Amino acid sequence: MAMEPAVMKRYQAWMKDALIDEATKKELAGIAGDEKEIADRFYKELEFGTGGLRGVMGAGTNRMNAFTVGMATQGLANWLLGRKEKPSVVIAHDSRNHSPEFSLVAASVLAANGITAYLWTSLRPTPQLSYTVRALGADGGIVVTASHNPPEYNGYKVYGADGGQLVPADAEQVIASIQRIESFADVRRISQEEAEAKGLIRWLGEKEDQAYLDTVVAESLNPELLRSGAGDALTVVFTPLHGSGNLPVRNVLAQAGFGNVLVVPEQEQPDGYFSTVQSPNPEERDAFALALELAKKHDADIVIGTDPDCDRMGAVVKNQEGEYVVLSGNQSGALMVHYVLSQRKERGTLPSNGVVVKTIVTSEMGADIAVHYGAEVVNTLTGFKYIGEKMSEYERTGQHTYIFGYEESYGYLAGTYARDKDAVIASMLICEAAAYHKSKGKTLYEVLLELYAQFGTYREHLESRTLKGIDGVRQIGAIMEDWRGNPPAELAGVKVEQVLDYSLGLDGLPPENVLKYMLADGSWFCLRPSGTEPKIKVYFAVRGNSAAGADEAIAKLAREVMARVDNRS
Repeated sequence: MAMEPAVMKRYQAWMKDALIDEATKKELAGIAGDEKEIADRFYKELEFGTGGLRGVMGAGTNRMNAFTVGMATQGLANWLLGRKEKPSVVIAHDSRNHSPEFSLVAASVLAANGITAYLWTSLRPTPQLSYTVRALGADGGIVVTASHNPPEYNGYKVYGADGGQLVPADAEQVIASIQRIESFADVRRISQEEAEAKGLIRWLGEKEDQAYLDTVVAESLNPELLRSGAGDALTVVFTPLHGSGNLPVRNVLAQAGFGNVLVVPEQEQPDGYFSTVQSPNPEERDAFALALELAKKHDADIVIGTDPDCDRMGAVVKNQEGEYVVLSGNQSGALMVHYVLSQRKERGTLPSNGVVVKTIVTSEMGADIAVHYGAEVVNTLTGFKYIGEKMSEYERTGQHTYIFGYEESYGYLAGTYARDKDAVIASMLICEAAAYHKSKGKTLYEVLLELYAQFGTYREHLESRTLKGIDGVRQIGAIMEDWRGNPPAELAGVKVEQVLDYSLGLDGLPPENVLKYMLADGSWFCLRPSGTEPKIKVYFAVRGNSAAGADEAIAKLAREVMARVDNRS
């Protein structure tokens, strides 16, 4: 297929632009004649979606670089200035390559527009950014991160004054503002030195760090038990997977009363290449390989891992045979819902209008536990920004008291100090639950089996297909079109009772390209194109009377659904 003329025109414009530095032009000169590479880099602008920017780093309009970051920040600045005369923004970044540079680009653009930028001299967790926006009364926030994507990726997420990621209504306004930036000449910049001299770049430090840590530790439900020895009795292995969780998680655990925490030394320090793992993703067992070696050496009770920007936490516990088992996000979430609600009920601090908020692709196990304890359950679209939006709504209306929110993709938050998932508090709570149950002679795995016996054996499964580039976008569109236009009458021998097409804006939720199929036996599956990666994700959930029955049912359902998905891809 011949390259479109517009693509080459964009490439040549970058080569000629006086504002493009020589290093970038040299990189672009290196791909001269490679039509496929030029097309991939320039066939579109890197889209600023509702979650911000995310893409492969490098030169080009469809890449993460100082120029795309600058244009996005100028658009954000224009939007902020249209709402307030002298706004302020907090900026944080993780351990990815070029994250510090992109943060300073954003700060210099904001400062050139008269907007005060608060930032740290080194990496900090995304949830700390969310907390700090609220604590400082800032008007917004920026996090430079690509979460657990491969090393070649980076990203840029925007937060509102409530500390939550922008929800679609605001994101669409920011997107429109960015789209009005026609060239690099429209992007204002001043030097770091000038911005500091004018008080428009201000550095955050130990005071702000400690305020965040104290706030997290204050959410502990059993501080006396932990400090009386139960915390020290639990052996914890922790890996930050080369990310921003290293110090915050360790400091919170120490402050909460855990004195026996071992950190994986090979993964302790920041590393933008994540050189000890295939993917810095605590959802994957492979990411825990080194941690499990350390755990076996010290007979650890629990292993925890956090992703690069420390908003996702994964946990590994021992089963009845003494083998280490990676908990799914749904299992960890259910265990924390059970722990938080049972402890609050025991102490008489469970509010009468309490609510647990989860996403539409999250297991019903945590929901059933929450209802058992008298809490209401509210579902949102996928993405913690929607959970954060509900938190702010309840804060305004008083309709509910937020207790806990979570999503199957390893994101959790207890307390209302932030509006994004927080692997720091999740690390503390899962360890606290483990310490509490150990003091009663039980492991977390045994508690999980007890919950299965009480509420049913839940099984969940996720399949994803990565489909990159222009062809991938088309393939994902074709898959969704196929399932939307030709819904199955039955699958795995079970009748499909209901099709939920969330593109229609169901249940008062914003429209989103998601399809969920409800089956007669209570199982379901859901097709959802990722908003941040070139993937389509397919979620499956069943509830059975036994482990064997549930395993068989979910395997059969996944097999039939994925055969059709793969036939279209």
